[in-house]
Amino acid sequence: MSRARSFFYRHRIEFAVLGVFFALIAVFAIANPKVFLNYRAYTAVFTTLGASIILVTSNVFIVASGELDLSFPSVIGLSAMVFAMLARAGISPVLALFASLVTGAFCGYVNGMLVTKVGLSSLVSTLGMNFLLRGLIMIITGGLAIPLTFMLESTIAKVFAGTIGVFPVQLLWGLGFALIGWLLFTRHKFGGHVCYTGDNITSAREMGIRVDRVKIWTFMLMGFSAGFVGVLVTLLNNTFWPTTGDGYLLLILAAVFLGGTPTWGGIGTIWGAVIGAFILGFIETGIIASGLTGFYTQFFYGVILILALISHRYVGLKKK
Repeated sequence: MSRARSFFYRHRIEFAVLGVFFALIAVFAIANPKVFLNYRAYTAVFTTLGASIILVTSNVFIVASGELDLSFPSVIGLSAMVFAMLARAGISPVLALFASLVTGAFCGYVNGMLVTKVGLSSLVSTLGMNFLLRGLIMIITGGLAIPLTFMLESTIAKVFAGTIGVFPVQLLWGLGFALIGWLLFTRHKFGGHVCYTGDNITSAREMGIRVDRVKIWTFMLMGFSAGFVGVLVTLLNNTFWPTTGDGYLLLILAAVFLGGTPTWGGIGTIWGAVIGAFILGFIETGIIASGLTGFYTQFFYGVILILALISHRYVGLKKK
């Protein structure tokens, strides 16, 4: 087999998902060329896409390890609240950012401990944490927003939520994070340990892999990512809302599965998940530009996800 054929075969899932993306853009461009042949349609989507890319990257590690994290939307909200409250109190934005990242990582550590040491199901325990943390946010804030308009022209806002020309900086942060995640997942032993753990935890233990530590680190990575996204979203909106993070859960999980990371663990693809995030990020814009109402959005989310999962079966992504 030639090197080119070998490369395409190894990355067949990513190419299949990329084909879905280009087909989708082509359909939208035919339906409304005035919108989809204009760069503004793309920059509008790119503005919010960076956060999704960061979240799908970390979720690949979680799912490949054989677990699920349903708490990250509330971790986003809690970390954003910490950042907003500290910044509002006059604390250095850099220290507020650091505190947010620590908050997110700590929440991930708690999730990891509940799963590995207490022995709870990640599905149930992280769902409980999602409700717990969102309730905590509402209790502390009283359901009120925290405006940060005074940071509109600050350096940190320009660095994390500004633009380079017409290109949103947040997308660059997202792609940079995905690149680091890809290197960690495919070029570092940690990625191998994650996949071995998700594939067969007993065999992983016999190989000397500390599976509990691996799972805790994956949950901490997810929490860290959620903390970073909380800051990005808050700076983008110039306001902290108690509902910050809501709406990400199903969208991010759908992008991960759409991108070729199966639910049973042991396998994952960072770039496939990133392309999945692009697909879902463009659907709502494309639907509205095509003349349909926003009510069709979830319908098309479901159609594309199911078709993509079916295509995975035909290109060889099967459970062992």
